[in-house]
Amino acid sequence: MQTLLLNASDVRENARMPAVIRAVEDAFAAYQRGDTQMPAKSYIDLPQYDGDFRSMPAYMAVRGGTLAAGGREEADTREAEEWDAAGIKWVNVHTDNVAEHDLPTVLGTMIYSDPRNAFPLAIMDGTTLTRLRTGAAAAVATDHLAVRDARSLGIVGAGVQSYTQLEGIACVRDIEEVVVSDVRGEAVAKFVARYEDEFDVRGGSIEEAAACDVLSTVTPVEEPIVPRDALGEHTHVNAMGADAPDKHEHADETLLDAKLVIDDYEQCTHSGEINVPWSAGRLDDGDLYGELGEVVTGETPGREPDDGITLFDSTGLAIQDIAAAHVVYGHADENDNGYPFDLVDTEVR
Repeated sequence: MQTLLLNASDVRENARMPAVIRAVEDAFAAYQRGDTQMPAKSYIDLPQYDGDFRSMPAYMAVRGGTLAAGGREEADTREAEEWDAAGIKWVNVHTDNVAEHDLPTVLGTMIYSDPRNAFPLAIMDGTTLTRLRTGAAAAVATDHLAVRDARSLGIVGAGVQSYTQLEGIACVRDIEEVVVSDVRGEAVAKFVARYEDEFDVRGGSIEEAAACDVLSTVTPVEEPIVPRDALGEHTHVNAMGADAPDKHEHADETLLDAKLVIDDYEQCTHSGEINVPWSAGRLDDGDLYGELGEVVTGETPGREPDDGITLFDSTGLAIQDIAAAHVVYGHADENDNGYPFDLVDTEVR
């Protein structure tokens, strides 16, 4: 047996966003049904380098079962596929990487293993994988929580994560207009140039982005930058930027007013968008509507006719990485992509 080495290009080629979205939705359902093992994300803080490492192991088993319909016109309940997988992602956030080392802020490596015998089926680029599964998670939340006829998408933060936000959300809603906001004009210009042939896309203010039908925020800020009164009456918000203590993108008033859906209780209260007001006692259990897994499985309704603002607090779960890796490895193996090599000495002694 050989291990498959998959670089960033291999991951992109073999990760079709619709398939990743379905697998991530299956992962949330498996999590809700208790068919996962996911130890808490562990951190190694390196303040001397303005960075940290994070270890994210997980096992998940998709056992089938009906999933709730999303908001697409053609959506219907569907049966999840049946498969299981295990792996671990070693990932970092080093805020000075771009300026000082000409490297991405986030780097990751995924080891994807066969749970039957622990053989490492693949080692793949986890940086691209992280971007893909983050966009897919926003898409799953948007599908279940945004208005059906959403046509406009606002994005605050024009970094690398912004691209898969648009690519994922455009799979579940017929997005026509895109407004992207960032203090870095060159980042906005690059984003607009990338998508100007596919969407009506332009740069704009945070307030203009926030007024869209769907808003994704992908910034590392520690002081809220999206005011409550800038949001549209029925805007769905994907709060994707907060993934460590003290990060906070949205006004507390928004979190108190919104139908608030989280990805994981422990992670969100520790390091998600809600972590700052939670620690200060301004939010508590009574302010949480539920977890996305409950919505995906239909145990808790998604968007309802009388809903105003909805908000998804995403910290990123290891099961999402496993789900995306499952898609990438399966396609790469079928298509003979990547570089197979002998990592493990399989001779039994």
